[in-house]
Order: sequence, then structure tokens, then C-alpha cells
Amino acid sequence: MATLAVTRPLAVRRVGGWLGKIPYAVLTIYALVAAIGPLVIDYNPIRTSLDDRLLKPGSHLSNGGTAWLGTDGLGRDVLAQVVYGARTSILIGIATVAVSCVVGVTIGTVAGYFRGWLDTFLARGIDILLAFPAILLTIVIAGAFERSVPVVVIALAATAWISFARVTRSVSLSLRERAWVDAARVLGVRRTSILLRHVVPFTIGPVVALATLEFALVVLAEAGLSFLGIGLPPSAVSWGQTIANGKQYLDSAWWISALPGIALSLLIVNIGILGDQLTARYGRGHLN
Repeated sequence: MATLAVTRPLAVRRVGGWLGKIPYAVLTIYALVAAIGPLVIDYNPIRTSLDDRLLKPGSHLSNGGTAWLGTDGLGRDVLAQVVYGARTSILIGIATVAVSCVVGVTIGTVAGYFRGWLDTFLARGIDILLAFPAILLTIVIAGAFERSVPVVVIALAATAWISFARVTRSVSLSLRERAWVDAARVLGVRRTSILLRHVVPFTIGPVVALATLEFALVVLAEAGLSFLGIGLPPSAVSWGQTIANGKQYLDSAWWISALPGIALSLLIVNIGILGDQLTARYGRGHLN
């Protein structure tokens, strides 16, 4: 009985450990597909082949190739769209999160450490921005300019930085009262050095956890903008565009929308699981 009591928790921990590694494996596969896939698959999103339109997965193409995931209403390969769409989503997600992180961490750290009128001004500005629906503000910005990747990144980062600012502000408010920060001030260390050496490093854990969750939201928002036709230009491949192109063929060619949608869902779910793991590890007790 004692052996069973010891063995069972160990087995449960082993299973839990393997399950916890699944998001890392899935995201690694997505990263490899995004990095290597476009080098292997030759695809032009503008080029069409009406002779190959609406072919089922596994069908042969007119040029002798195979449409492993079928083709869309214009004869374009769905597999290539999924591969190129992965690269687009990951690049836009990384760029948006990087911009949002730099802006949000800078504003949040400065506001939390210096407090006073600067903290009040920045905090009220954040509250005003939170009063507007994030997706509505993103749509307005994306629709006001010509469709391009930089515009999509700016539109998504216009609201994504707020979460980083709020997290780093709360951490900075606590850190500024810590003994090592007080000692640095007494020793005459410059404020810039205090922020960079004694405050910002302690925000890395919560910021990384938040960045993972924000990455999932950014990828989903980018797909939504492209689905609405106000995101990326036609020359760029996006899962949202592919899903939108297949919505009129849901009865006869389900694979056009379903397969990119499954790819998007798997990415979002696994990023969310990874974000929860990082939040549990770094989001609590990081100052203890």
C-alpha cells in the first residue's frame, strides 16, 4: 500500500510533466513551419489557377502536383496558405508584442516609480483608453490607412501596450519601497540606473507571462482584421483572409475555411496554456 501511495503521485507528476510540455512542442512546430515552410513551398498569393479550383484534399493538380489540403475558389493551394499564414501571424505577433512591451514597460515603470503628478497623468490616460473597446479602436486605426503590415502592427499595438503598462506600474509601485532601492537612493545612484538595474529586472517574469497571452490575442485580432478585409493587403497571406475566402463555400468546400481555422485555434489554445503556466510560475510571488 505504501508503494502504491508513493508510485501514484510520481506517475501523476510524470504525466502532468509531459502534458505541460505539449504547448512547447506545438509552438516549436509552428515556428519551424513559419521559418522553413516558405523556403520549401513556392507560392504566389496573386497567381490563380481556375482549372484547379475547389479541389478536395489529396487531389492532383493540373501541373502534376498534389493539393494535400485542397484548393480554394481561385485554385490556390490551401496548404501553402496555411504555411505562409503561420509566418505572417508569428511575425506580426512578435512585432506587435515587442512594440507594446517597450512602450508599456517604459510608461508603467516611470509612472510607478516616480508617482506624483506624472503617475496621475499616465494612469488617467490609461483609464481613458480603457474606456474605448480595444477592437473598435484597432479597426478605426487599421481602416483609416492603406492596408499594410506596419499599419496592422501599429493598430494592434495601440491598445496592447496598456496591459504591459498596468502590470509594470503595479510592480514598480511595490519595488520603489524595497530596501535595496532605498539604499541605492541613499548612495546617490542616478534614477535612470535605479530603474534599469533595480526595478526593470524584477518586471521580466510578469512581463514574459503577459507577453505570451498578449501574443495569442494579437494573432487572433490580426486574423479578425484580415477576415473583415481591413488588415493585410492581398499580396500578404493571412489565415483570416483564407477563412474569409472560404465562407461562401462552407457547404461544398469546407476545407478552405476549416483547415486554416483549425491551425489558428491550435496556435491560440497552446499559447494560452503556455501563458497560464508562465503566469502561475512568474505572475505570483515574484517579489517574495
